[in-house]
Amino acid sequence: MKIAALGSGSGGNAFLIASERTALLVDGGFSARQLVERLEALGVDPASVQAIVVTHEHSDHTRGIGVFSRRFGTALHMTAATRGACARLLRGDETIRLYEPGRGFTVGDLRVEAFLTVHDALDPVAVTVTGLGCGTRIGIVTDLGRPTAGIRHSLGGCDFLVLEANHDEGLLRAGSYPAAVQARIASSHGHLSNRAAASFARELLHPGLTGILLAHLSEECNRPHLARQAVGTALKEAGWSGFLEVASQDEPTSFVDVSELRLGRAGGQLSLL
Repeated sequence: MKIAALGSGSGGNAFLIASERTALLVDGGFSARQLVERLEALGVDPASVQAIVVTHEHSDHTRGIGVFSRRFGTALHMTAATRGACARLLRGDETIRLYEPGRGFTVGDLRVEAFLTVHDALDPVAVTVTGLGCGTRIGIVTDLGRPTAGIRHSLGGCDFLVLEANHDEGLLRAGSYPAAVQARIASSHGHLSNRAAASFARELLHPGLTGILLAHLSEECNRPHLARQAVGTALKEAGWSGFLEVASQDEPTSFVDVSELRLGRAGGQLSLL
């Protein structure tokens, strides 16, 4: 099972997870045209994407879902509240499949589970995606004001994590955002700082965790090296030495073969496709 970020940041978020038989997107926060271009850059036929799992209604997670769904017949999986909030993106002829947080569903040979998070959206969720054949489990949480006991439990045991590291606290305070916006970002319904992401990553450590992709970095209030340093230092101090990278807003990452990472961890080697 493989994962790639098509891009992640304040301007758009989308993650592709693919098994041998199934490809799905978690969020579609770029225009449909950009989604197509970024999928093709990864060598993926956009028509092969079977579903888009929508985590919440904010435009940096939903911008292209309606047009992409209508163009390729891709099913949209979302909660009822998120569907209502995304009404302006939908025409009524999309294939929409509603899910409820806490109740899993399958897309091809992938099992998706969604868990309520704390964020300033109507019905925000984090998701895990598990390969039914291989058992590989990937967790994605990109908009999180604060980790809850439920989220810690839900993401526990994942082989690979996509984890928000939105802002550096010093850059946020010194930035150009109005005080009210700064307060919202730093609040318990906003986004994780690098420091909070590092603490959360340590809480999620277990012997089978092979890699972490840091995501949803603020262009104004963060820098990739700051996020990597904060989280990497905390993990190194905890004795962890797996794959750690930062997703870019502007271009897709390479595919990470998580199943191969699992084998490499067992044998002492890691690999990135």
